[in-house]
Amino acid sequence: MSKNPIKFVKMHGNGNDFIIIDELQETKIPEKNKPTFAEKHCKRRFAIGADGVLYLQPSKTADLKMRIFNSDGTEADMCGNGIRCAAKYATENIVTNKNVDIETGAGTLNIETDKNDKFWAKVDMGKPKYNKKTIPAKGKGEFINQEIENTPYQVSACNVGVPHAVIQTDDVESIDIIKQAPPIRNNPIFPEGANVNFIQKTKNGIKVRTFERGVEAETLSCGTGSVASAAIAKKTNLIKGNTIKVQTKGGKLNIIFKNNTAYMKGPAQTAYNGTLTHPQ
Repeated sequence: MSKNPIKFVKMHGNGNDFIIIDELQETKIPEKNKPTFAEKHCKRRFAIGADGVLYLQPSKTADLKMRIFNSDGTEADMCGNGIRCAAKYATENIVTNKNVDIETGAGTLNIETDKNDKFWAKVDMGKPKYNKKTIPAKGKGEFINQEIENTPYQVSACNVGVPHAVIQTDDVESIDIIKQAPPIRNNPIFPEGANVNFIQKTKNGIKVRTFERGVEAETLSCGTGSVASAAIAKKTNLIKGNTIKVQTKGGKLNIIFKNNTAYMKGPAQTAYNGTLTHPQ
């Protein structure tokens, strides 16, 4: 790995935090080293600390390409909070218009941005996929309120760029998520694993806690998890209406449904700019 100093930006979306590496002009981290770079520099207390690393790269079909490597070194197709951070970086450093198209492993997404008192982004997340084949999950048909082995819960699942399991509960704060989530996250019914969301109906929407695949822990917020949770809440009639307010530990998101397409609206913030003088 290069010993040359590497500039980075630390950003977060509702506390879901990322190290941003701009590779639009040149590759900063060799491809073979990207997983180990994420593992090393995402470690809290020992390094920068983050839930993942976002590499921003050139795209032939969009304004830029976003690749995300989780803190365990695995690469994910998509990250909802991460793409809002990428959009903020893009509108401040790359594009001149307020709308930005970002290529991801889950397809190209359009992000509408604006800045009044603070930056916000509205992301076209596409249509949630409920069929087991598209999640992916074993079996046929939709994955709604299903019993699975090694867990006492009724589980629903969908794909909103990455697979998510959603469990409805009366009190999300009472859940021991570090104990209860892994048997679902690693269940054989999900060939690629799944993120796990526990949701609770509130007066104005839903409260969500998410155990993220790749981070292997609870995060303060998960954008795709919020979309998946709202989608399942709507599909199972837990919540009615086309705008669902989602409360995460790190902040609030609005999930808007129009013609079966989900839109995620929320903030992104820059924490600081820095330079890694010894990136190895």
